[in-house]
Amino acid sequence: MVPLSPTDDDESGIYTCTKCFAQLNHNEAPDLHHWRCLNDAIWSEVPAVQVMAWRMLTRLSTESWAQDLLATMYVDDKTLAWAKAESDMLPAVATVDSNGTTLSAGDTVHLIKDLNVKGAGFTAKRGTAVRNIALSDNPEHIEGRVNGTRIVIIAAYTKKA
Repeated sequence: MVPLSPTDDDESGIYTCTKCFAQLNHNEAPDLHHWRCLNDAIWSEVPAVQVMAWRMLTRLSTESWAQDLLATMYVDDKTLAWAKAESDMLPAVATVDSNGTTLSAGDTVHLIKDLNVKGAGFTAKRGTAVRNIALSDNPEHIEGRVNGTRIVIIAAYTKKA
């Protein structure tokens, strides 16, 4: 059964492999290549399949191919409301630094190791203060300015000031 289904009939369930089941239930991190099958699933006429495809594509929305599929997917209002109901039930995942301290937008952090900045041609040195950080969709990443360049930083490589 697909969680938070408005009905309790055969139309509200889907069959999945064990890998899909674990990832759909947030027991495992999503395997990006495993979910390429959603390219076909978004065109299913079965509402339960549409709901699970929408939910998974939303979780994978940091990937450009998932964004493209979401943009082309058609879901009626009733099915979309069912799909969105799960996000209301999930606890928000906090972005934390290397010490487990919760980070918020606008905080100042210090880098705890030297980081090579790809594409910018410099290394962000350990101890560099990154002020006024922004949180991203991925709780493992933050954004901030180092040497005048806006970069994405893995939160585990920072310490809240």
